[in-house]
Amino acid sequence: MKIAIGSDHGGFELKQHLVPFLERRGYDVMDLGTNTDESVDYPIYGKMVGEAVRDKKADLGIVICGTGIGVSIAANKVHGVRCALCTSEFMARMSRCHNDANVLALGGRTTTPLMAEVIIDEWLKQVCEGGRHQRRIDMLNEM
Repeated sequence: MKIAIGSDHGGFELKQHLVPFLERRGYDVMDLGTNTDESVDYPIYGKMVGEAVRDKKADLGIVICGTGIGVSIAANKVHGVRCALCTSEFMARMSRCHNDANVLALGGRTTTPLMAEVIIDEWLKQVCEGGRHQRRIDMLNEM
């Protein structure tokens, strides 16, 4: 499975931790930057990851900024992306099971590396339950 990951400067340190974490777990990681902690604009990275998922260059995506809010908004502007900002295992599980989230947003200044690992592990092992949730997912995709 290929995972696209991108961050702004606020998420750079966490991204640098997560790339090798994901690779150790056997994922093919597409690091879309940023590559320094110098100030950059988060919408660029949210959009790049969203487009990689939309264009099927990656199966899933992870976006990170200081809080995760900005990159989640940016990623959700890309048609076909369902980006969820998750701060717990439960949110990660529900975002995949009920909402079929294909991009995960994290806050680099609000999520510890260990908690990010836990959230990502939970998020990646889930699949969408479909059923009663599929109608709502279809509605989102039509918006």
